[in-house]
Amino acid sequence: MKLRKGDEVKVVRGKDKGKTGKIEKVMPKENMILVPNVNLYKRHLKARSQREPAEIKTLTKPLSVSNVRLICPKCKLPTRVGFKITGDKKERICKKCKGVI
Repeated sequence: MKLRKGDEVKVVRGKDKGKTGKIEKVMPKENMILVPNVNLYKRHLKARSQREPAEIKTLTKPLSVSNVRLICPKCKLPTRVGFKITGDKKERICKKCKGVI
């Protein structure tokens, strides 16, 4: 997967188009990421006991990796990610400015 925890991303598709945030969790098997305060949904919970009342919780649901773009730390633009092998290291590069991420 080309994205990692802590990367700054911008949403390019969906109801939160244009929002940015840092990746909190990466789920490579599902090809999903979790970005706080993006893709928020309400969940109505029933009261389980007298001490625990019914409530409406706001949850952050995972986003598909295809709906976000990495923001390059050098050129500050949403970009695609490429790979470059130098010696025995594999580095991620920005497709716009060709800088190492």
